[in-house]
Amino acid sequence: MKGVEALALALQRSADCCYTVPGYPISELAAAVGATITVNEKVALEYALGDSISGRRVALIVKHVGLNACADPLVHATAQGLRAGVVVVVGDDMRAAASDVTQDSRYYGEVAQVPVLEPDGEVIAPTVEAAFEASETFSRVAIVRVTPALLDADVPETSAPRNDRKGCLADPELTMAGRAQASDRRVRAMFAWSRSSPLNRLSGGSVGTGPADGATRVVTVYPPPADPEVFTRIQEIGRPFLGEHRLFTPPEIAGEPERFSARGYSRTFCRDCPFHPAFAILRDRGMQAICDAGCAILAMNPPYRIGIATYGLGSSIAVAATSTGVALTGDYALLHSGLNALIDVYERRLPLLCIVLVNNRMGMTGGHPVPDILRYITWADPIVCSAGDEGTLRRTLISRQEPCTVVIEGTCPEGAHHETLEY
Repeated sequence: MKGVEALALALQRSADCCYTVPGYPISELAAAVGATITVNEKVALEYALGDSISGRRVALIVKHVGLNACADPLVHATAQGLRAGVVVVVGDDMRAAASDVTQDSRYYGEVAQVPVLEPDGEVIAPTVEAAFEASETFSRVAIVRVTPALLDADVPETSAPRNDRKGCLADPELTMAGRAQASDRRVRAMFAWSRSSPLNRLSGGSVGTGPADGATRVVTVYPPPADPEVFTRIQEIGRPFLGEHRLFTPPEIAGEPERFSARGYSRTFCRDCPFHPAFAILRDRGMQAICDAGCAILAMNPPYRIGIATYGLGSSIAVAATSTGVALTGDYALLHSGLNALIDVYERRLPLLCIVLVNNRMGMTGGHPVPDILRYITWADPIVCSAGDEGTLRRTLISRQEPCTVVIEGTCPEGAHHETLEY
């Protein structure tokens, strides 16, 4: 069978669902697994992260330039964590046969500190399953990089038993710095995983990755799977990624990850924040939300603790649509990159309560003005109310079986600052 067929069979065994934005060289693969087409790749990855929170394994199938659109939630997921495995299968068009640029997507392993695997034809199914297991073990996205040379090759049919593991979201008691420190600890474990992987067949002589020639076969291309002296002669498709990273070592770990209790305080909303009534209603009703970057992220902290995860600016809508069903975003986050997700959610009629906190300013970046968002979302028929209108808030802030956007308007008090809560 062809490599694309073997890869499709492997994904159907190891993943519960698939998303895609088609394009050469992965269009045939996406069609073969029946992947859901989304408005863009960033939204697709956000849907996948929401599915992961809900316990579903997900594969995202994109071409190399599509991976660029995923960069923000990809990096955030490393610190935020996930539950079920999320694997990005990225097809690199190294000759620009049907693309406007070339790219070696393996470099995202270093950028996002995620495991990167590149199978040869002998281990396609075991590589896919290993990627899902690595995603769950290290609580971050894993990348499987393929090229036309592998997809078009004649390969044997392979199989691998599914072995679901369980990842975890970041400890809510950790500060943002603590989350980064905790994710670094897992990077050290990733190095040990790569070095012990049976997918790598180290037999001496030249080293080959993917379908490139070599007596020694390397599949876990990041982190590097062996001592530098193993990589004397390396054959790779694309840039010399493995050669450039053969000297990489795990990050040094200094002390325990920082916790609010050790730091002595957490941050929360301004004392006179107009949105306190909305947060209190969500808390009292036990509703969990996905938070956007910006002021909304403070809903993850005391005294409300209604937010369970955040994956970067503009990410809450798509993540929430496949997980908690409640997105907490700001007007700037919505304009920044949330609109694409909102359009896709309404097109699919997914169950979502999208709460937009409108204060007409970038609250976390210096208070710069934000355009009025209502003219951009009239098609969503939003419910608009004042932050102080508790009656309307109580009627509208409820779980939904279809998409509903609630715009809550409030004015930030002049000269106010985020409060600190002592531990």
